[in-house]
Amino acid sequence: MTGQEPHPIEIDTSKPHPARMYDWFLGGKDNYPVDEQMARQLLALDARGRDMARVNRAFMHRATRWLAERGVRQFLDIGTGIPTEPNLHQIAQQAAPDARIVYCDNDPIVLAHAAALLRSTPEGATEYIQADARKPATILAEAGKVLDFGKPIALSLLALLHFIDDEDGAADLVDQLVDQLPSGSYLVLSHTTGDFNPEGAAQARAMYKARGMTLRPRTHAELTAFFDGLELVEPGVSLSADWHPELGEVIDVPGDEPIPGYAGVARKP
Repeated sequence: MTGQEPHPIEIDTSKPHPARMYDWFLGGKDNYPVDEQMARQLLALDARGRDMARVNRAFMHRATRWLAERGVRQFLDIGTGIPTEPNLHQIAQQAAPDARIVYCDNDPIVLAHAAALLRSTPEGATEYIQADARKPATILAEAGKVLDFGKPIALSLLALLHFIDDEDGAADLVDQLVDQLPSGSYLVLSHTTGDFNPEGAAQARAMYKARGMTLRPRTHAELTAFFDGLELVEPGVSLSADWHPELGEVIDVPGDEPIPGYAGVARKP
């Protein structure tokens, strides 16, 4: 497995982790009481936490399918999270069996489940890199062992950038990664926002900070800025639920309030 260290997997269960909380929201079992406790506190701020996770996952499915149907055969997914069914490689290889996918995450519990990420079709390939998203040079070097950087690549940063603050270099991270992609590649982003409930978003951010974690909700304009220099695919940066719903897997959520997350896909000229 690319980038894997030989030492035993050590999982810190003393504090919550976003990947495990996301797993809990999706109904998974790869989480701990500390993750459930914080997830429930977040539900007290917005009862639709589970819906947010499901809507984000459905966007990933639609975006991956859209890309594969348009000839993209290589995918680099950073901030993979704990595997769920179907995962990105299954969606991509269903449309294009020869697709090649590289996953990357820094949570040891994802590494513990990496075998589920490596079930490729015979024609394609999947690989897993254990690395921090803030080390793009390392990720790109390892990904280059599986992906051909002379051909288009879809770079997915799904529900990742809101865990990286501006002063920690979120924009630079995106720029460094996109700069190494060839023409015809795509950037796929999804991101939480405080546009619809600024007070709740501020409370959630404080909750993360109290536990030594970062949460940086961004506005529509702030997320759009990550796509500077790229060609946004219609409908541009939209609510995650509104991005090409005709591709399926639209999540039915109660109430009339929008699920507070934006998403977009853009092509590198």
